[in-house]
Amino acid sequence: MDLLNTPAALRIQCRQWRKQGHSIALVPTMGFLHAGHMSLIDEARKRADKLVVSVFVNPTQFGPNEDLDRYPRDLPRDLKLAEEHGADAVFAPEPGAMYEPDHATWVEVPELAKGLCGASRPIHFRGVCTVVLKLLNLVQPDVAVFGQKDWQQLAILKRMARDLNLDAELVGMPIFREADGLAMSSRNVYLTGDERARVPAIRQGLLLMQQRVKDGETDAEQLGLMFRRHIADTLPDARIDYAAFVHPESMAPVARVDKATLLAVAVFIGKVRLIDNILLEG
Repeated sequence: MDLLNTPAALRIQCRQWRKQGHSIALVPTMGFLHAGHMSLIDEARKRADKLVVSVFVNPTQFGPNEDLDRYPRDLPRDLKLAEEHGADAVFAPEPGAMYEPDHATWVEVPELAKGLCGASRPIHFRGVCTVVLKLLNLVQPDVAVFGQKDWQQLAILKRMARDLNLDAELVGMPIFREADGLAMSSRNVYLTGDERARVPAIRQGLLLMQQRVKDGETDAEQLGLMFRRHIADTLPDARIDYAAFVHPESMAPVARVDKATLLAVAVFIGKVRLIDNILLEG
């Protein structure tokens, strides 16, 4: 497995593979890899001859008061895991290699980014789109694999790929969960022992809403109130950033769950912001 640190080295390696007739898969990550990342890497490994995993804590998707400096990092462990799961190359650049000091070009999908995480993190998806497009340009992959925990992010990236006529297929994989239902995230390490024991209530609330829809409740406002009551009862010290019922592709709010609807939530527990979602079949 090769460790590549510069965009030029990544471009040269991928160009060589393509000249040899190889297909290429890409898994973009911010590192501190966990079993959820491994599920993406394993899927990507099946889909192409060569596999690139990027490990880059992208500074442009963090707001001024967010956790860029303390975001967990462990590159030696990431390299070991990536190699064990079949990566042919890991791209781990420094921020200065990806962004010139006078960088001035950004990519946005503003209509899909104005709600949910975009409402409280206004520059987040601009940074995500820009860095993912840079990676896609460098690698020119046949397929890129992402997790569905960040459903809004994947919807935005798919729209970007469609609107800009990108050649890569963007694939979303189901949320990988702990045994108690908590969605895996690198930020879970921030949770205290007590917080970690209680946060599965978020997933339980999503499943409760799924059952309410199966029982016949379709009013999104009423379902939202039920979810908020559940969180108030089970996580009284938590703060809900949002609990929204939206169209799974356009991210537009819906009033009734009478067809496929995404329930996406973000909940603060202590200093940790956890996101999760469930696709409800109306």
